Amino acid sequence: MSNRHLRRIAVAASAAAVLPLALTACSSDSDTSASGSGSGADKASSSAPAEDTQPMDEPFGPGCATVPKTGAGSFDGMAQDPVATAASNNPALSTLVTAVKQADLVDTLNSAENITVFAPTNDAFAKIPKADLDKLLADKAELSKVLTSHVVGEKLTPKQLEKGSFDTLAKTKLTTSGAKTSYTVNDSSKVVCGNVPTANATVYIVDTVLMPAS
Repeated sequence: MSNRHLRRIAVAASAAAVLPLALTACSSDSDTSASGSGSGADKASSSAPAEDTQPMDEPFGPGCATVPKTGAGSFDGMAQDPVATAASNNPALSTLVTAVKQADLVDTLNSAENITVFAPTNDAFAKIPKADLDKLLADKAELSKVLTSHVVGEKLTPKQLEKGSFDTLAKTKLTTSGAKTSYTVNDSSKVVCGNVPTANATVYIVDTVLMPAS
């Protein structure tokens, strides 16, 4: 056998030995790449921010800053008392409390179950001309109608206020609209501190008295 023939056989044998090694290396690189891709996808999935689905169940609004931090007039304190009593411990609601007493509605509100009260602040009552307010406070029947038009016979959540229409104890309609922490009542009154719990009611403190249609 010639030397040239022997060299051809040696080259062919060498190529045959190298080929399986090359195929193994390619397979290993492919597996590593696939594994790395999967790991990256897992990391991307795990790092994606979770959707915030936590319900809003605490008082909200700029007016809440005026509520005492401790004592009977605080949120914790108001939660222990029925609504008329709870309101009497909040300095911002003193005019409302006077009106409730004048209309003999303290026991009615305190004994009701699962109601919502839209409570006007002192500043809300101050928007009414003094002569008109004095006249209203002196007319027990009309005063009772005005006050009970602020009361709905069920506990309302902020979600229900987004677009709502509710019957009041005065047999009038009360409408609400808004979202998150901004709500309007009867297209005129803004909720300044909402979702305040009392022992028998949820309170939404508002900046304008809701006068029922004549």
